Amino acid sequence: MLRPYCIACLLGILGTLQTATARADVFAYTDDQGVTHFSNVPVDNHYKLLIASPPDETVIAKPGKPRNWLALSAAYDSMIENAAQTHTVHPALIRAVIVVESGFNPRAVSRRGAVGLMQLLPETARRYGVSDIYDPAQNIRAGAHYLSDLMARFDSHMDLVLAAYNAGENAVDRYGGHIPPFKETQAYVPNVLRIYHALRAQKRVAGHV
Repeated sequence: MLRPYCIACLLGILGTLQTATARADVFAYTDDQGVTHFSNVPVDNHYKLLIASPPDETVIAKPGKPRNWLALSAAYDSMIENAAQTHTVHPALIRAVIVVESGFNPRAVSRRGAVGLMQLLPETARRYGVSDIYDPAQNIRAGAHYLSDLMARFDSHMDLVLAAYNAGENAVDRYGGHIPPFKETQAYVPNVLRIYHALRAQKRVAGHV
């Protein structure tokens, strides 16, 4: 099981969003027990570069005060693992979506009204039976279910799955099964994929799937 995200990692990602010119290199390694460690400073040669620049600030929902809630990110590990297993979605994908969508802020609200860790729109939350959109377990479960449905609809083409998660299935269909030409979506898809593949690679290096 992937253990809690190091606060330094997410602070490195989110903290530099305050200034457009700032840089947030994030390093990580996975130990023999499958625990992934993060740092914004590689303290030894075990650490490899994970993220060379932060996600686009237009993609991240309002992060609030990260030091107040990033410390609680460990509480979501079991929720992510359970949702991933239930809906046959890799937990690294759920984590990558959460990092880019909300930075693990369960109270995040976007300009479009998307809410919580996985930034569910109210209609999406209702679609998946969410009674409290701010509840992390319900939010993660519904977000994972939505990702699973999108993977089935778009034949597991991850770029289209993520484009649909961000812009909606109809938008992807409207543009002929391609990533819509929206600035936010064009930034969102590679940001999530970069983090997702980096996390998968870290696990493979350590001998864990």
